[in-house]
Amino acid sequence: MNPTVKRRKNSALVFVIWGYIIWSLVPVIIAVIYSFNDGRSRTVWQGFSLRWWWQDPYASIFHNAETRNAIINSLVLAFTTLLVVTPLGIALAIGSQRIRGRGSNLVQGLTSAPLITPEIVVGAALLITFTRLFTAVPLGFAAQLLGNVTFSLASVVVIVRARLVSIGSSFEEAARDLGATRWQALRFVLMPMLWPSVMASLVVVFATVIDDFVITSFLSAGVSSETVPLRIYSSVKGGATPALNALATLLVLTSFSVLILGLFGMSVWRKRHGERGGLRAALADVTQIDN
Repeated sequence: MNPTVKRRKNSALVFVIWGYIIWSLVPVIIAVIYSFNDGRSRTVWQGFSLRWWWQDPYASIFHNAETRNAIINSLVLAFTTLLVVTPLGIALAIGSQRIRGRGSNLVQGLTSAPLITPEIVVGAALLITFTRLFTAVPLGFAAQLLGNVTFSLASVVVIVRARLVSIGSSFEEAARDLGATRWQALRFVLMPMLWPSVMASLVVVFATVIDDFVITSFLSAGVSSETVPLRIYSSVKGGATPALNALATLLVLTSFSVLILGLFGMSVWRKRHGERGGLRAALADVTQIDN
């Protein structure tokens, strides 16, 4: 290929990439900047201040009781969903991957179905389920937890199953040849190698749940179960102040913090074990157990 043509194509690609980055990040950056505005305007800069973070005794996000409640509800819902979804997703991924026969493709497809189902359909269906069929589950935190678990479970299954496909079955078979039981091969060989996919699943699920609006709003029981996205939506409809920008900034910072922690965890794992998952160390553990 002509070097000049190649440079033009690379330049066009770089232009598209930077155009997308600027288009997607500039509105967020503007919203973050105006969270430090001293006045009530969200469009006119009136000086730097932390008024809407904690200085204002009534309207700042850390002094307003309803806002604090929304922050706590979002964090509790996100972390509780993680605790439920992660082990379930890993178990479903391993189980669906090991199914053999004609039904294997069907099972794997069904476990991934929520990913392509419109979220508003899932939310409406869950609302009908909890208000007409399973009335023992009240609307509020319990229903929101089950709804987010239902919707985000498929993400964990797909991510972990992709890692299982790349790992293959040879490592577990090697552990079994060394005398390990099925449980020992799963615990000491397969699970350590699944760590990167588990970390990725944690980040994806947390980011999905903490900023979820559709399912959470369908299954909300009012102010007591209001989350940050619901609080932002209700504030936009009313007389919004830069406190709304501060709340949105807090949501962005929380998501990015979890993303950074996830990347750090995967980086540490790769440095210690290498890309192949530390097979030597895992098999050494199995050999010691066997002896």
